[in-house]
Amino acid sequence: MSEALELTRQLLRLPTVNPPGDEGSCIEPLAARLEAAGFACRRFDLAPGRPNLVARFGDPRRPALAFTGHLDTVPLGEAPWIRDPFAGEVADGRVHGRGSSDMKSGVAAIVTAACRHAAAGGSTPIEIVLTAAEETGLEGARQLAGIPQSLGRAAALVVAEPTGNLPAFGNRGTVWLEFTFEGKSAHASAPEQGVNALLGAAEAALRLAAFDGGGVRHPVLGRPSLTVSRMAAGSNFNSVPDRAVLGLDLRPLPDADLDALIGELAALAGPAARLREVVRCPGLWTDPAEPWLAAALEVVAEATGTAARQETVPFNTDAAFLTPAYGGVPTLILGPGELAQAHQTDEWCEVAKIDEAVEIYLGLMRRFR
Repeated sequence: MSEALELTRQLLRLPTVNPPGDEGSCIEPLAARLEAAGFACRRFDLAPGRPNLVARFGDPRRPALAFTGHLDTVPLGEAPWIRDPFAGEVADGRVHGRGSSDMKSGVAAIVTAACRHAAAGGSTPIEIVLTAAEETGLEGARQLAGIPQSLGRAAALVVAEPTGNLPAFGNRGTVWLEFTFEGKSAHASAPEQGVNALLGAAEAALRLAAFDGGGVRHPVLGRPSLTVSRMAAGSNFNSVPDRAVLGLDLRPLPDADLDALIGELAALAGPAARLREVVRCPGLWTDPAEPWLAAALEVVAEATGTAARQETVPFNTDAAFLTPAYGGVPTLILGPGELAQAHQTDEWCEVAKIDEAVEIYLGLMRRFR
């Protein structure tokens, strides 16, 4: 059994379902392993038992090749699992468990490759950022980006999210908005005596759903999207609802003016709507022609034997905050997990992809300039 697979299994046996998270159960043994390999580790607590870890190897004055992964996972869901989600069982060439694809296998591959790089006396400085609370709005990365000097210098960033080791260059952003509409309650037999907040919310929902984002389009990421994803109103059948809440999921393009965009949506919702911004995570895009990324693709092709490109991922990543914090460095999204397995019941990851990711990361470290 390879070192990276065994480390993946160790992490899977430590539940970090968010909420509550408890990422420290994984962060601490990983920090010990990295420190033993010569990394200088610093912890930044998001909450008790929920640290972010920044580990650095090599000359701190030189820009590093940075890697990032998160340790929290989503809940198990309501459907029963065939295998124990916290056992790290290996069967049929796959390791099973919650977080196997998203993304403890990616974290294990990062740490394994980094320790091998250090043991071989590698000259490339490496910075590893392991975060908490990614699944609930990139909270850990957001915190680190706001702490001066929490991060060192870096010239490029690799995000080990699940792509099946296919290189991806970016993603749309994520904005969640909540609009609240107030009305006046009345008995349902005399609705004219009340103000139905639900109707106001429903009319606004139709206006918002028709929003086309101004017709903009990215050549690879496509169009922004908006989904009216939540509506809640009324407490009983025989009363006029005096409050209604709409929830929106907006996926903007990386260069979108989010303040202006949110202002447009607030205007569409109408003056009666009270806005609450729940999540704001900008999008990300690195031009594939960027020199470092072009060199990285050569490394990936050598390790995988294919030049296939995934190009984008549908989800947001910690790079939304880490890439700007590093000064807008070129960013590659690539990890061993399977995109289709993320957040699924009976989640799994191919064992061979984990070892392949280690070789890719090592190749990136060795050829970094």
